[in-house]
Amino acid sequence: MTGVESILARSADLGVPLEPSGARKVAAYAEMLSSRGVGLGVISAGDAARALERHVLDSLRAAAAAEPGDELAYDLGSGGGLPGIPVAVALPHLEIRLVEVRRLRAAWLELVIEQLGLHNASVVHGRIEDLTEPADLCFARALGSIERSMASARPVLRAGGRLVYFAGRGFDPADHPEILDELRILDDPDLESSGPLVIIGRQ
Repeated sequence: MTGVESILARSADLGVPLEPSGARKVAAYAEMLSSRGVGLGVISAGDAARALERHVLDSLRAAAAAEPGDELAYDLGSGGGLPGIPVAVALPHLEIRLVEVRRLRAAWLELVIEQLGLHNASVVHGRIEDLTEPADLCFARALGSIERSMASARPVLRAGGRLVYFAGRGFDPADHPEILDELRILDDPDLESSGPLVIIGRQ
């Protein structure tokens, strides 16, 4: 099985089936993370050999949280483009804005978008607090606690919009009674170091 064939199989297992062209972009992005991304501090040197599994496929599963009618999503504190870049590959109909305050990270994201030919992705070089256009989705991976992530997302989510939060393996909904009625959980994937996706609706 080739690398592209493996990605096609893994993405289907995650409920986010890709076209062969999408699988090739995912592979190219993982290679960029493993090489130039390490030098820029986007991922650690220890993660270089497992960037595809630990970062790219882990991020890809967030595409399963999108619903028909979603048009705009923010990747809050995008960093190296995780999860926004893989989601943009999987969902070419969804406009994704990668929000990143650090100049070098924003420049990296511009390079990735150009090299992968992602016409539905763009970079917002600035603070989350300065976003104004309401979004259907916000993604938060390694942004901070679930409370901090929701506080950042709530002002820019439209009514009925959702935060898609990457939780750790030890996440327990009972520890968050203030949002218990607003969240649902996508099952833990069979991926290294991945916990559940927690989807929190904005009333």
